[in-house]
Amino acid sequence: MNFAALDITILGPAFAAGLLVLATHVPMGQQVLARGIVFIDLAIAQIAGLGVIAADAMGWEPQGFAVQIAAVSAALVGALLLTYTEKRWPEMQEALIGVLFVLAACAGILLLANNPHGGEHLKDLLVGQILWVSYGQLPPVALLTAAVLALWFGAGQRLGRMGFYALFALAVTASVQLVGVYLVFASLIVPALAGRFHSARRRLLVGYLVGAAGYAAGLAASALFDLPTGAVTVWTLALAAVVAASMTSRSVRVS
Repeated sequence: MNFAALDITILGPAFAAGLLVLATHVPMGQQVLARGIVFIDLAIAQIAGLGVIAADAMGWEPQGFAVQIAAVSAALVGALLLTYTEKRWPEMQEALIGVLFVLAACAGILLLANNPHGGEHLKDLLVGQILWVSYGQLPPVALLTAAVLALWFGAGQRLGRMGFYALFALAVTASVQLVGVYLVFASLIVPALAGRFHSARRRLLVGYLVGAAGYAAGLAASALFDLPTGAVTVWTLALAAVVAASMTSRSVRVS
């Protein structure tokens, strides 16, 4: 156990990135559960990642503006496609989301097939490199997060199908480049599940508290035990949700 690894200059930006991801993903996760399209974020995140991989294959600068445009464009195309399929075949939407995820994942593997660092790129996309996040990367993400939340809570039901998928695509595109596909999925679904049986007023609060606790514990455990941060944080998010759910069930039994 290495207590010296608890360096706020490293863990601080990573935790701030996690909070930014949670800011949009907790309310969106509740909507995803209500719509019964749980795997949408995996599909959109994988499509956004495919845009990043395609930009890398074309030799574009990894952190450049062109790569961001490629990722957002790919995610918006995916959002447009999912808007169409939900309208055309609503009874098969979850299955179609799964198919889209597999196709995007396999396309990414094919693009990386001749890349000597392909395995490393794929791992970074899935598990993420949250500990490498710097404060300098966060202001654009914070501005996007504020815009998405303003539209999400301001427009509400007036967003419609396309508005929902477009905002979702923008939020996930930013998040997947900070924390990876697995943490994007966990941040969307796990806090939403933890607050599932609370009143609508408390649901967001429970989700945010579970998410923040999960990220804080995951980052600390990863640093102390020198373990992969993304994988550890997925587990600590799940454990935080279990604790919250057990406290809820206990309070229900007492009352």
